[in-house]
Amino acid sequence: MPWGHSAKRFHKPRSCYIIQLMAEQLNEYNGKATMEKITSLAKRRGFVFQSSEIYGGQGGAWDYGPLGIELKNRIAGAWWKEMTRLNDDIVGLDSAILMHPRTWEASGHVENFTDPLVDCKKCKARFREDLIPAENLAARKCPDCGGEMTDTRKFNLMFKTHIGAAEDSASVIYLRPETAQGIYVNYKNIIQSNRMKIPFGIAQIGKAFRNEIVTKNFIFRTCEFEQLEMQFFVKPGSDENWFDEWRKRRWAYYEKMGVRMDRLRWHQHGSDELAHYAKDAYDIQYLFPMGWRELEGVHNRTDFDLKRHTEYSGKDMQYIDQDAGSERYIPYIIETSAGLTRTLLMVLCDAYDEEKVADKGNDDDWRTVLRFHPGLAPITVAVLPLMKKDGLAELAQDIRLELKDDFTADYDQGGAIGRRYRRQDEAGTPFCVTVDYQTKEDGTVTLRFRDSMEQVRIPKEELAARLRHEIKTYKRVS
Repeated sequence: MPWGHSAKRFHKPRSCYIIQLMAEQLNEYNGKATMEKITSLAKRRGFVFQSSEIYGGQGGAWDYGPLGIELKNRIAGAWWKEMTRLNDDIVGLDSAILMHPRTWEASGHVENFTDPLVDCKKCKARFREDLIPAENLAARKCPDCGGEMTDTRKFNLMFKTHIGAAEDSASVIYLRPETAQGIYVNYKNIIQSNRMKIPFGIAQIGKAFRNEIVTKNFIFRTCEFEQLEMQFFVKPGSDENWFDEWRKRRWAYYEKMGVRMDRLRWHQHGSDELAHYAKDAYDIQYLFPMGWRELEGVHNRTDFDLKRHTEYSGKDMQYIDQDAGSERYIPYIIETSAGLTRTLLMVLCDAYDEEKVADKGNDDDWRTVLRFHPGLAPITVAVLPLMKKDGLAELAQDIRLELKDDFTADYDQGGAIGRRYRRQDEAGTPFCVTVDYQTKEDGTVTLRFRDSMEQVRIPKEELAARLRHEIKTYKRVS
């Protein structure tokens, strides 16, 4: 669970690490994307909108528009395929958002899932203590106005509500702050119903909620978000080997997604960063416009969670290993955890490019292009008639109709063809098909590639097969 969206808050303040991250700001970012450009493009092209914008917006909440929900679903689908379809020993789960309150007592969230909170008495600004510069903290001075700050107090990040007609202590319930606990309380059910044998994993995509003190950097840290989590149950003693194995697999996954690998790095948690349940933990960090930040975590959670649920529920969470003479033990858990919405932000930042194209002799001609992997792109192919007349539009619509069963196909007939190419580049569409007068003569179309802007002529009957081949063999050109 990415830091800021994880149970890793159960540890000592990470002041040294925070200061290091704050020092690695935009001056270290070599890309052309800035958060301002990403935010502007996301709204302009219908990727992400501010929630409740007509009322001034709701902080920490975002809505995903037509292109945004397509991109989010494709990222989720790619992760789900990687975890469940390509691994015979991993199955899926969709657990409830509302869980028995004792779940969160067992997990430690009720007692320990807190941030250190301070307020400015003068300007009323609110801060996480571990994000305040050391000199301000020592002097108890507000970093915004210099006013006096309050004493530090603990702030629980869980959203609390009530279930049923009465609002009393007996009806208190929480919106889940993570999805992992839903996997742990169901692990015996899945063993029994699916005849799973250790080692095996349970994958889940689901919403979680955090009452964050500070939400910033667009969709990087929000109060409502989705997690991509897999918990892998292993025999104690084999956990270190499996931990290394899952680190390798998760690194390889991002390479498979077409992410620029020079913008990824590993960060191992130090002794002052490790969560109380963790034996070892690594983050995959990405170089966002605001600096290096966590993208995904790989954690060795030991047997902590299952032991706690045994203690609090009174149920036996031991695994009976029939392949080892009916040996009984509580499994260790290797966790891989990422945020879906944070991954979407990474994909947007990684894909963003501005390229000088010098179109038609104009040396000042630039294009904004999103170089998504074709398997993730919200629109796979756009079909464009050169003209709206002479039957070209009807022919283009017929071609689009044929492609829609296999690809997300768009249609655009407005404006000059060059302008339409630019619109599709900005949406990240990897392929454009142009229907012109030659199409009527010999049945061929022009296939244009987003990254290189190369154009080739192919028979329209071969179009679907060519697109499938190009998606499967895609290598980024940038």
